[in-house]
Amino acid sequence: MSHDYSNIAREILDNLGGRDNLEQAAHCVTRLRLALKDPSLVKGSALNQVDLVKGSFFTGGLFQVVIGPGEVEKVYAALRELTGLAAATIADVKKAGGDKTNPMQRLVRVFSDVFMPILPALIIAGLLMGINNLMGAKGMFIEGQTLLEAYPNLDGLWSLINLMANTSFVFLPALVGWSAAKRFGGSEILGIVLGLMLVHPDLLNAWNYGKAVAGLDGQSLPYFDIFGWFRIEKVGYQGQILPILMAAFVMSVIEKWLRARVPNAIQLLVVPITTIVVTGVLALAIIGPVTRHLGILITEGLVTLFEIAPMLGGAIFGLLYAPLVITGMHHMFLAVDLQLISTQGGTFIWPMIVMSNLAQGSAALAVFYMTRNARDKSMASTSAISAYFGITEPAMFGVNLRFKFPFYAALLGSALGSIFLALNKVQASAIGVGGLPGFISIVPSVIPVFVVGMVIAMVVPFVLTCVLSMKIVRPGYRVA
Repeated sequence: MSHDYSNIAREILDNLGGRDNLEQAAHCVTRLRLALKDPSLVKGSALNQVDLVKGSFFTGGLFQVVIGPGEVEKVYAALRELTGLAAATIADVKKAGGDKTNPMQRLVRVFSDVFMPILPALIIAGLLMGINNLMGAKGMFIEGQTLLEAYPNLDGLWSLINLMANTSFVFLPALVGWSAAKRFGGSEILGIVLGLMLVHPDLLNAWNYGKAVAGLDGQSLPYFDIFGWFRIEKVGYQGQILPILMAAFVMSVIEKWLRARVPNAIQLLVVPITTIVVTGVLALAIIGPVTRHLGILITEGLVTLFEIAPMLGGAIFGLLYAPLVITGMHHMFLAVDLQLISTQGGTFIWPMIVMSNLAQGSAALAVFYMTRNARDKSMASTSAISAYFGITEPAMFGVNLRFKFPFYAALLGSALGSIFLALNKVQASAIGVGGLPGFISIVPSVIPVFVVGMVIAMVVPFVLTCVLSMKIVRPGYRVA
């Protein structure tokens, strides 16, 4: 079905209060992110009736219009052509609306701005790692054997995929360093250098660090001995988030301070070397050790909660994740996932995110099955498919939240699925696609349990939405 994107952009703009009310515009995977001068001028009801618009809301200082994957890029291009606005990043637009946000929202915005650009690399790595895990899982396909044992000629392919899968995680600090430096206004190339420095081969990785601390195999912690009176541990931060995130912030502050004071004629000589040397010493001597222990405390706290009260932890997460998506605060969990994978070898958070996505998709699918309204049926079907592959905004804003009870049904299905996973200690070895293909990234031994959780998260919202749609009389729905 073809759409007149120019006309759609024009209708959206008219209902936003016109060109003069629009300061900046950007887009993410599913939404237009807009900085408005006066949000009160928005005609919400009329805006939500525009073709392709699945919902709209104001949060975090920005007005957001949900379009859907693929289509949002075309609407954004038409909007820019119509208004003459320059291309802007989400960070640019959020900065324009930053004075309308509270400290917690600004913190969440930082995590979102840093991790969203590198998310594709993490998802690709997670999927490849999942494929590798399946190939090396004993009894998964052949009783008592792995595929590698049964077919030794697969070893070369396994090694190649393993290399590709590990790259993003081994050099994760470099990816975060680049994105964080860009977010904080520093030099992106220096952010990459700083991240690579934290994973330099001369530094102990996490495995050897643990052996050195425990004194195993005669190992002891190596140090940089500075003039005989100052020692810095030779420890790397492979796969860790907090050390490079904080180091990139400090680096950006130092670099901007120097650029404002060093004469232009010698900036290229003075600023980069001073920035890297000072930040490098601070990162290895102070920032790294402090944030490493902070990260350990955070992950141990989460692990303890889910070990002591798995039902409570699963219920809380299952009920709250979708509402957090509405506010954008869900981006923080990506850092938690990566920290858990780095320190615990797997994450129990990401599998529960899959439960929430599937539940929203099934609630939308039930609306498709029950409604007689052609527009609702079309929107529900495409939104359900999108949610089943990890993009839930169209389902939530375009369908479930509009009718309310499908959204509540999805929350219950998500909670029950998450409780089941928490009770069975289901973990993912990496981050993957948060939907039906999600089983690929799950630790192979618990994939059957995860699939049962998927069934719970999909069946409960579908049945409950169908039942409620018959009990609650609504135009366009079948009623008993």
